[in-house]
Amino acid sequence: MKVAVLDIKGKETGRKADLSDAVFGIEPNEHAIYLDVKQYLAHQRQGTHKAKERAEIAGSTRKIKKQKGTGTARAGSIKSPVFRGGGRIFGPRPRNYTLKMNKNVKRLARKSAFSIKSKEKAIIVLEDFSFEAPKTKDFIAVLKSLGLENKKSLIVLGDSNNNVYLSSRNLERSEVVTNSELSTYKILNANNIVLLEGSLEGIEANLNK
Repeated sequence: MKVAVLDIKGKETGRKADLSDAVFGIEPNEHAIYLDVKQYLAHQRQGTHKAKERAEIAGSTRKIKKQKGTGTARAGSIKSPVFRGGGRIFGPRPRNYTLKMNKNVKRLARKSAFSIKSKEKAIIVLEDFSFEAPKTKDFIAVLKSLGLENKKSLIVLGDSNNNVYLSSRNLERSEVVTNSELSTYKILNANNIVLLEGSLEGIEANLNK
């Protein structure tokens, strides 16, 4: 699939990038996408939630009233979950939310996500660029020239570029990643994917293993 390469002013350079059909033109596998997104979201959870149960509450274990004759339910401890300040019944405990997933399924999910964006005409190929210094104003100018200033965008770099990354860090709707940091969730969460020319080879190499 041929896509015109644009410059940072949004104009065609006259060159065309060849996007591999094996990555950008497959039949999307929705179940693989579901599994990969589920794993990504699960891994965002710290799993450090904890509530004290009755054995962990600080307090006396003295029986607070006699067993019979009070007209109310029997009670053995102030730490009982039915009393205010008592332990919680079956409270949350620390746990690990990580999920195992095969590499081939993850690759299939990312290729499926790219193919969906390709069918939606939501992929832009941009020539490689850099900034002399981190400047959000310059990065916003690039987004405006591409018509993405009010849309969620994902810019994919070939190699780490600190000036471009720092220029985008303050923008809520835009994210900059390298081709090795791509995830199915990030691809699908963006309205448009901007691929720098230098990232194409790395993306296709990673997903065609």
